[in-house]
Amino acid sequence: MTTQEKLPVIDADAHVLETEHTWAYLEPSERKYRPQLFYSPDDPTRQYWVIDEKIRGFRFLTLNERQLREMSERAGRDLVTPQAARELDDVELRLKHMDSLGIDIQVVHNTLWIEQVSPRPEAEAALCRSWNRWLADVWKKSQGRLRYSCVVPTMMIDEAIAQIKTAKKNGAVAVCMRPLEGDRHLTDSYFYPLYEAATNLDMAIAVHIANGNPANCDLYRLSPAGRMAMFRAPTVISCFNLLMSEVPRLFPNLRWGFIEASAQWVPWVYKEAAIRHSAGGKKFPEDVFREYNIFVTCQNNDDLPYILKYSGEHSLVIGTDYGHTDPSSEVNAITALKMHEGISQETKDRILSHNPKALYGL
Repeated sequence: MTTQEKLPVIDADAHVLETEHTWAYLEPSERKYRPQLFYSPDDPTRQYWVIDEKIRGFRFLTLNERQLREMSERAGRDLVTPQAARELDDVELRLKHMDSLGIDIQVVHNTLWIEQVSPRPEAEAALCRSWNRWLADVWKKSQGRLRYSCVVPTMMIDEAIAQIKTAKKNGAVAVCMRPLEGDRHLTDSYFYPLYEAATNLDMAIAVHIANGNPANCDLYRLSPAGRMAMFRAPTVISCFNLLMSEVPRLFPNLRWGFIEASAQWVPWVYKEAAIRHSAGGKKFPEDVFREYNIFVTCQNNDDLPYILKYSGEHSLVIGTDYGHTDPSSEVNAITALKMHEGISQETKDRILSHNPKALYGL
């Protein structure tokens, strides 16, 4: 067996679609917070989670495999996943599909928390706890092949820390945070206790495309920029904000993942941060992403040779966006990267194995 065959392939950005079963882990006293799933009889493929009598978060169209194949043909990318696998009702089916895709480990991220799920701290805490318990069960059933980024109630930092401690014991490898959490950005000192806890637990901070500021979401919801402005742009800006802040020096061992925003923006952010450091008379690390423990998920349609000049060899990872059908989704992303002709085999090994192992502490 060659060295290449021995390397575990890690999907750094996979997903689960929440179902009614997700909320089976609520305590009896918390069932009043249970999200309700609604759909129109005219189009049962469109379903919506309702919390506090308001549509919250996001739920993709419920499509069968034929419909997904048709969508894949239109998109020119493989988007087909079995429903029981993407909703994790059948963990064994998910593992078999991973085997067929050449994936050893997936790090699973949520779908619902792309926006604020509730303005009530106690409701957010209950829903996070139920989701984390659900994924803990999935982890156990998967023999450790399905790890996850736990969701946390950021309006209650002490409760958030308690939940990540429990999640760490039950398969979590990262703490999922949105680029904006309410009225706070991620470099706000309010989050420092959480960052200290994550560091002590050897957990990464996974900044997945999202937006936890309702006013900002509403501003762009019906604009031509749409979800690009709502979710992707804030993720890019949060990385730039991190590069310009003191946070990487205050928490030098904390790892950061910027997930599902592609990596084409990396050179732009690198250059902008370098210029501003120089103008302020500050030293800017040449290999800043490696020095600050920052990782970015790339896509096969990114200009990887160009991006690597700025990201360095140790900071790119890749994900399939398994279970979703948006512009980042490519179920066969692993196979496509292996066939990429513009980068070396050593670089591919780093993106597929070494770098995600480092990001998630696997």
